[in-house]
Amino acid sequence: MMRGLRLIAPFVVMAALVQGCAGEERAVPSPKPVMMFVGDSFTVGSGPVPRWETYASETARHLGFEPVIAGAGGTGYLNTGRVGRTFQRSFEVELAWRPAPDLLVISGGHNDGRWSPARVGDAAAGLLEEVRGRWPHTKIVMVGPIWLAGAPRRAYDVRDELAKVARREDVTFLDPLRRHWPAEAILPDGVHPTLVGHERLAAWLTGELA
Repeated sequence: MMRGLRLIAPFVVMAALVQGCAGEERAVPSPKPVMMFVGDSFTVGSGPVPRWETYASETARHLGFEPVIAGAGGTGYLNTGRVGRTFQRSFEVELAWRPAPDLLVISGGHNDGRWSPARVGDAAAGLLEEVRGRWPHTKIVMVGPIWLAGAPRRAYDVRDELAKVARREDVTFLDPLRRHWPAEAILPDGVHPTLVGHERLAAWLTGELA
């Protein structure tokens, strides 16, 4: 079951009036709101798609947010990948020391299939607890495992456990496994998105958040 969204009101850029040195008034736009991501290779980019062209960067731009993207390929709530860290550790070393963002998206689970869903859920709950302890006013969205084709049964089991944690913690959960993704969205490795795939993912996520 999806949580109701109602997360992001239409963003209106406000201007402050300041006094210039010659007595004139000029408009100074407020800074953009910040949207941070923690994720795996789908989020940070892989193959021919760099970080600044991923669905995460595109979604932030569509919504008028400044993107800050953390994480690494092969990582997950429990899986450490080649970089030797989980999502929680990526959050701690790349994001937690920054000012609180307006929105944090935690996206993943694809690489956690070797672990029991219950353990993945416990790790997700621990990450949510740490985020809220540091940034109590930041809105949080969880995006489930991304499989553009051929998702195994374990992916759905991890998805279901993460959705359960999100419901319990009153966090919005979004499920890419409910969508059909076209062949041109998938790289020849059969797993990762092409640039078209990232654009499709961004369009989907933007629509869910808008």
